[in-house]
Amino acid sequence: MSQLLNLLDLDATGLASACAGWGERAFRARQLSRWVHQHGADDFDAMTDLAKSFRARLAQSATVRAPAVIRDHSSRDGTRKWLLDVGVGNAVEAVFIPEADRGTLCVSTQAGCAVNCRFCSTGKQGFSRNLSVSEIVGQLWLANRALGAYSQAAPGAAAGRARRPITNVVFMGMGEPLQNYAATLASLRVMLDDNAYGLSRRRVTVSTSGVVPMIDRLREDCPVALAVSLHAPNDALRDTLVPLNRKYPLAELMAACRRYLPAAPRDFITFEYVMLAGINDSDAQARELLACTDGVACKFNLIPFNPFPGSGLARPDDARISAFARILGDAGVVTTVRCTRGDDIDAACGQLAGEVRDRTRVAQRDPAFTTLLEAR
Repeated sequence: MSQLLNLLDLDATGLASACAGWGERAFRARQLSRWVHQHGADDFDAMTDLAKSFRARLAQSATVRAPAVIRDHSSRDGTRKWLLDVGVGNAVEAVFIPEADRGTLCVSTQAGCAVNCRFCSTGKQGFSRNLSVSEIVGQLWLANRALGAYSQAAPGAAAGRARRPITNVVFMGMGEPLQNYAATLASLRVMLDDNAYGLSRRRVTVSTSGVVPMIDRLREDCPVALAVSLHAPNDALRDTLVPLNRKYPLAELMAACRRYLPAAPRDFITFEYVMLAGINDSDAQARELLACTDGVACKFNLIPFNPFPGSGLARPDDARISAFARILGDAGVVTTVRCTRGDDIDAACGQLAGEVRDRTRVAQRDPAFTTLLEAR
């Protein structure tokens, strides 16, 4: 038997092409998309407004298959984390963060990560592989099912839009989205499609450590909200904390951000900045950060470091974080301090890896990092 076509791998163009190959008219692709993404259906017999012959063809040729759930954790603060099996011993995590006015799903794009930021436990796991479109979109599909988003359609009813607990999606989970560009782009298109999830570009955010050429491509192909993992105000420190900076230094990264802004759905770039005690949290570094980002319309999202075993790093105290934030805010830049969510289930920012097994051996490979820790 030939391999079944996973419909979660297809954006609108791909679904239209598949339906044409099955001898179906274009509107069938839209119907099929609504059943899969708006109703969460994986049983073709339940798709009651599709012709019986088409349903039979789908049963022979296609499937709707998301990654299997290994574990489902709920935090005391309402955060929920799913550990998902993506095969060959690899697992990724997706996290849902409920708030009064929104529900945000954080999705992963890679099993592991090759960027190896020093403060991120995922980087210590090393890189295994890129995720497919179905493995990325499948995180949203699964989360909606788990959260009760999909209504039950009455027999013969068309697939209508159901109540949605997930209003925002952030590509901030495991992996660097722009190093898995093709699958990230196709996944974005599914999430934005009105016949699928219908999310606004303002409500979908891609976070990158600074892959400059792909920031430019995203601007041309599918400009959504952009967040940049900055974490240092100068090249010398960022080279150590975010090794990708050695390839795309801050001047090039800021230039890419300025190019992105005219196409962005929001009128600012979010700069994420993990606060590390004694490393990047001084008043002088706050002022240097303002100089570094001058000329880029932005907001700062300060993220108190979330500890994990073997990091050798620490979170600054609240007074130090507040003083740093005050310098930025007094300069007229919107600055927020991220509230830690889900840390009791290792679902907080930088903790998405499960039990850390350091495959990167950074201390042995990078004397500069060891020197940085000793000087702290």
